Amino acid sequence: MSKFYPLTVAHVRNETRDTISLTFDVPADLQDQFRYQQGQHLTLRTAIGDEDVRRSYSICSAVQDAKLRVAIKRTPGGLFSCWANENLKPGHTLEVMPPMGHFNVPLDAAQAKHYAAFAAGSGITPILSIIKTTLLTEPNSRFTLFYGNRATSTVIFKEELTDLKDIFLERLNIVYVMSREQQDIELFNGRITHDKVAQLLKLWVPAQDIDVAFICGPEEMMHGVSAALQEAGIPKQNIKIELFAASIPKHQHKPRVLDAEAKHETEVTVIMDGNATSFTMEKDKESLLDAGLRAGLDMRYSCKGGVCSTCRCKVVEGTVDMDVNYALEDYEVARGFVLSCQSFPITDKVVVDFDQAE
Repeated sequence: MSKFYPLTVAHVRNETRDTISLTFDVPADLQDQFRYQQGQHLTLRTAIGDEDVRRSYSICSAVQDAKLRVAIKRTPGGLFSCWANENLKPGHTLEVMPPMGHFNVPLDAAQAKHYAAFAAGSGITPILSIIKTTLLTEPNSRFTLFYGNRATSTVIFKEELTDLKDIFLERLNIVYVMSREQQDIELFNGRITHDKVAQLLKLWVPAQDIDVAFICGPEEMMHGVSAALQEAGIPKQNIKIELFAASIPKHQHKPRVLDAEAKHETEVTVIMDGNATSFTMEKDKESLLDAGLRAGLDMRYSCKGGVCSTCRCKVVEGTVDMDVNYALEDYEVARGFVLSCQSFPITDKVVVDFDQAE
């Protein structure tokens, strides 16, 4: 589950001035490990200088494409994204973890649904995978995409989206919202915000006509769109959210005040890849992930910001406090799943299992 595999970059494509897409060559003996669902992501790892750097990027190819492809947008000061855009070429090898993530819903060829997606910038990456996979799998379903960018020149996958529109002329509707490029319809100018979505639902797509909505973009946009959809009557469970890694909010853990007579240490057992390893750490001082790494465990992680879900595990004994969660659904938390990068033990013993998927 936590293992990285060396994959060769087969193709590099410049999608925009600051975004590339990578297609990996997956050997025959790794096809099963790298079988993916729409909306999932990969964790990539490489050495930049003396630093072990890992980042998560969404898969942008449809399941039917059978091509493992991700997009990497250069972010100002982004160590991995800048390095990748400047250096990656076909033939380069990266360490890659098998696909993960739950940013999707079950598909069925017999279904006839209307899906909507709200994306901004590089948030289009998993949405592209979801749209294409859905329309190919469900011939009676429709998809409406609202895609926000600064200008036409910054639209990632512009040609691919145009081609999809030509293929699914009656079942795919794409609305571009531009913040720095004037369009004829005033409603399509500006950013995708709470108020903008409220207007779109009144004037363009009635909320009652949407069965499932997907949102991927910056944190502020994500919350605004979700709130507008729920206020319009779409149930929260029908809204799927994915915050892209470049928008990870900064968070500082604030330890709780422990009882002076209480035990200040926790015995932690980590079950991973069928093995159980134990170590001792202070309560509520550092995350399970940081403590485990310090103890020498090769625990899986990527963003360390509670966004990507790479460090997802299940608490099978004890209790932890989870500071931030942008990745897990409510039902996952109810079943005991946590993000180890954001989880701080508060009981004398904690057992977490990385091998349990459900």
